[in-house]
Amino acid sequence: VGKTAIPSEILTRPRQLSAIEYEMVKHHTTIGSDILSRASLPWPIAEVAAQHHERVNGSGYPLGLKGADISLPARIIAVADVVEAMINHRPYRPGLGLELALAEVTQGAGVLYDPDAVTSCLAVFESGFTFATNDIFDASAAE
Repeated sequence: VGKTAIPSEILTRPRQLSAIEYEMVKHHTTIGSDILSRASLPWPIAEVAAQHHERVNGSGYPLGLKGADISLPARIIAVADVVEAMINHRPYRPGLGLELALAEVTQGAGVLYDPDAVTSCLAVFESGFTFATNDIFDASAAE
């Protein structure tokens, strides 16, 4: 939600972001939280939006929260967000695949990512979960 306030030419640029551009993109967490805090929802969605880039060791943003100071829903979404971001194509790089994404969250369990959220994520994929393909975005469907 917060990325709606980030200029699209930054989000779709086919190269790595500059330091200034990256700082702009990092504000999507607080922008999204501000937008969602105005909605009457029975869940802590605004808090999740604000915290989904926080990391268990305090290295995340925007506040550098650590461990249990990060809400459980945000710790879960943080893992899901990393997996989604890595497996999907970005303008500056192709998708890296599920194997690398799961290796990333596994390696970061307990340091960057909540270990229980990582364990649950792995269990979902080990149980046979696969992403549905959307022909609009599936390049192989065009061939």
